[in-house]
Amino acid sequence: MMTMSETTEGIESSRSPRPPYPSCPSRPFDADGVKRAVRLYLQSIGEDPDREGLKDTPDRIARASQEIFSGMSQNPRDVLGARFNVATEDLVVVRDIEFYSVCEHHLLPFHGLAHIGYIPDKNRVVGLSKLARLVQVFAHRPQIQERMTQQIADALMDELGAKGAIVITDCEHMCMSMRGVKESQARTVTSAVRGYLRQSDTRAEALRLILDAPQLR
Repeated sequence: MMTMSETTEGIESSRSPRPPYPSCPSRPFDADGVKRAVRLYLQSIGEDPDREGLKDTPDRIARASQEIFSGMSQNPRDVLGARFNVATEDLVVVRDIEFYSVCEHHLLPFHGLAHIGYIPDKNRVVGLSKLARLVQVFAHRPQIQERMTQQIADALMDELGAKGAIVITDCEHMCMSMRGVKESQARTVTSAVRGYLRQSDTRAEALRLILDAPQLR
């Protein structure tokens, strides 16, 4: 359960430099390299990569990795490129965008919901499905939740030209649930607020719309 005070405390945090969101990987995807690495990993934990249950695992992981990390080769500008000529500057909110990502610290999954609000500039309204796709672009990379939340908000400002943006993500992390403290019920909530939505009245409207979501009550 997240209270309003917990939410606004994160939103009121000081502005930090924008993290980069490179659109292309530094090198092309190397399926054979993934297979070799997985085979070495299995050997290093004491397993036999040639036994029946594992002999095809390197190939499976190589194919899965190309999908799981597909966001590395996607550009958020392309996702937000198609816009509608709608004369509106009112708040748009899309809640409960489900996503899965991989924590770059332990290469274990984290998953949850993203809630997005933005104030479009004139004639810069994007299709609602594009907002969900934007989340997936950043989720399908080695990530940390805090940075991903900021990247989504910055892309709305920089690539879409929004007048304001708010992004809240609510996640469970397998690196906490499966190992370490083993807190399976712990949730992590992060937020990023940009532009006009830093103003108290517009921020309050966005929070009211987002906090009506059953998952955040």
